[in-house]
Order: sequence, then structure tokens, then C-alpha cells
Amino acid sequence: MRDIVFTRSSGWIPNVIREDGELKLMLGAGADANHEPRTFTFPISEAHLAVIREDLARHLLLWSAVLPLFDAAGTRGRLDENAAVALLNPILLASPADVDALFQRIRWDRSRPIAHGADIGLLERGQVYAAMRTATETPNEKRAQEYHVDRRRAERGAALGPLDAAILRYTGQYLHGATVPRRMPDAVDPMLLPEVMRVIATAEQACAGMRIGRDPRRGKRATDRRDWGRMETTVEAAVRRAHPEFVDDAVRSVSFLMCSEAADRSRSTPIEDDEEAADHHADFGGSARKTVLSFTDDKGVEKKWLRGSPRTAAAEFWEFVGDRSAADNEVFTIEDEEMGEGIQLHFYADSIARITTLREGEGRSDPEYRVEYSLVDGIGGYRNLVNAFVRGGYAALEQHGPWMSDVAEFERAPAPRRPVVFSGSPRPRRRKDLRRAGTGAVRPERRLSTRSALPWSPSPPR
Repeated sequence: MRDIVFTRSSGWIPNVIREDGELKLMLGAGADANHEPRTFTFPISEAHLAVIREDLARHLLLWSAVLPLFDAAGTRGRLDENAAVALLNPILLASPADVDALFQRIRWDRSRPIAHGADIGLLERGQVYAAMRTATETPNEKRAQEYHVDRRRAERGAALGPLDAAILRYTGQYLHGATVPRRMPDAVDPMLLPEVMRVIATAEQACAGMRIGRDPRRGKRATDRRDWGRMETTVEAAVRRAHPEFVDDAVRSVSFLMCSEAADRSRSTPIEDDEEAADHHADFGGSARKTVLSFTDDKGVEKKWLRGSPRTAAAEFWEFVGDRSAADNEVFTIEDEEMGEGIQLHFYADSIARITTLREGEGRSDPEYRVEYSLVDGIGGYRNLVNAFVRGGYAALEQHGPWMSDVAEFERAPAPRRPVVFSGSPRPRRRKDLRRAGTGAVRPERRLSTRSALPWSPSPPR
């Protein structure tokens, strides 16, 4: 039989129970293999209970001292009860000086006293008992979290100044740098808010006119990593020029805010507007503009676009790509059956093929095609090529070369130089992996089969 003898208003502070006539301290700590909280108990005396009732500071210190023992028990281990009992007298019954000396020797959890209002400066100087004079029953977990992140920053040499801290609070990234930033002026000390807003204005001015476009190759809501990287670099350079004293955390937080807001604006923009903002509306000659186009992916799914549709061919195509693109679906084709030409985009290899019909198939003879290849530099390069083709056809792509008809020459061609503008490993080029045996027979009918026209299979390596 278990009865509660003493408890405090905060449910996580250890309770005192009487179980089968014996007094015990009981608390929840850690979790079992099923992620359920574990409950531990160990015996205490009436003298210990009297101190726990009357002295919040010693009660909290006992809690912080036994928590490492519970952590050591893990998900299934037993509590080292002897070690827990050995802490009772030195914490609950000893003099303040002896308590301070004990906490210099043992492992203990600083977060609990700090969450309950302990003086951090005194704790850091080893005056543990005195630090608990300001303790309260009601915890402030955010205070403990901020203490933890401040210690981690100090360990890597990133000591925050008042304005650094204010900026991180403004963006909501003081505790977690990976949190998507947002503007939180109410979280900033009113005395520092004008200075914070001047920093934000510097960043906004630096990236004025810049945008982060979408990248349908990676999904409907994905954005262009290069655009992000360019904006990030621009903002950080401007903020560092204006405030060379800022720590990296504060500078990165401001650039993260600017980039996140720009990316959100792009995601909420219709694809047609996104194309227009990217300035992809050059005229390639109205006489060559397409009337009917077919879009297909590597899974055989097809979508038609007709001239006179409310949306442009490019917008329809990129929406198709955003809907269908996946790790195992990275080859997309735009085909003009009437003109006998098309393009095939190989996202996994940063390359493209353009195909046109040289001779129609007659009788049992197969049609003859010209197939040429080129490397593509990012989503911007793909957008340029798609817009050129849907407006000017095969011939309009000439200026976007060089184009190579020899596969071996294409495989040897150097990749276009690109700056590293985003963290993470560069995407590998796999042109040589593209070359695979056989593509099947070319269909003899007038309809251009761009997949059959290629002398090597464009399917991604499995």
C-alpha cells in the first residue's frame, strides 16, 4: 500500500510516500524502452522528511544530486540505492559549507536549481547553498534552457553581447538555432529593440531586389538552394560590415530570417508569377511558339498542354515536375509531336538532351533523329532551356550550348564551374552512369519518341 505523505505544487519535485510502513522518496526520471516515464524510490528517515517539509532549497538540491543516478539506471537498470541514500545526510542535515563542498565533488544536475530560480552567479562560484535562497517551487524551464545553451556557446567561444542576445530573441533562435526564425519584437528588451531594428534594416537593404525561386526538381514547395546561398552570403556580409563585433550566431540568425521570409514569399507565389519574377519571358519568335506539348516523366505519366490554356506551357511543366519528381523519378520530357522535336531533362545528372527528326520513317524504315547533349547549371539553367524550347523550339536552344552529339565527348566535357553557396556535400555528377546498354526499337509512326531517340537509356542508375 502506498500513501502520499508530502508533495509540493510542482509535480516533478520528488514526493515523500509511505509504502508498507516505510518512508521513501519517490520521483519520476528517465524513460523505459517504451518511452514511458520510470519511477524510482529509496528509503528516507523521519529526520529527512522534516527537512524536506521545511527547506525547499535542500529539497531541490537533493533532487539535483540524485538525478544523475537515475540517468545511470537507463531504460531497464536498477537504481544504485546505496548511492542515493548516501546523499541524504550530507545534503539534508549537514552545514551549508559542507553542502557546498559536497557539490564540488559529485555529479549533479544544474538545470533543476536554475529552473527553480537559483542564483546562477553564485552557482558558478560554487556557493550552492547561498544560490538557493532565491529558489521557488514554480519552475521556469526556459531559464534552464537558456543557461544550457549559453554554456554550450561559451564552450565554443561564442560569448553573447547584449545586442547579440537581443537579435536571437527577436528571431526566436536564442534557444534553438534550427528553429525557423520569425519576427518577435515583444521578446526583446524595449531599450534594445531600436538597435535590433536597425540591424534588421541593414539586412533588408542588403537583399532588396533579391529573390529565392522555387526548385520543382525537389518537390512542390522546395526552393532554389543557390538563390538561398546568394542571399545568405549577401546579408551576412552586410551585417558583418556594419557590426564586426557580432558573434556568428547572431549574424546567421539575421540571414536565416531574411532567407526564410523570401522562401515563404516564393512558396506562396503562383508558378506563373514565379516565372515572371525570374525574368524568363524573353521572346524567341512568335512563329515558333508551340501549340500542343506533351509532358512525360520516367514513370510514363503524361500531361498535355494546349495553346490557349490559361497557364503558360512552362508553368504547367514545372507544376508537373513539382508534383511528380522523386528520387526514382528524375527524367522529364517535353515533346512537340507536330514538329517532331523535344527535350529531355536529366535532373540526376545536371544534363539535357535535345532531339529533332531528320527523316520520317517510311514503310519498314525507322525515322532518323539528331540527338545532342548539354550540361545544365542548376534550376536557373533548366528554366532558361525550357522557356527557350516552348517559345522557339529546337533551334532556339542553339544559343544555350555547347551541344554535343558524341556521347563520349559529352562524358569528357568539364562540368560548369559553380560557387559553393550552400552547406552540405555537392551533388555528384553521374554522366558516365547514364550510359547503359540498349534503348529498344524506335517506333516507326510520326509521333516523336524522345526516349527511343536517345542512343543510351536516360533512366537513373538503380
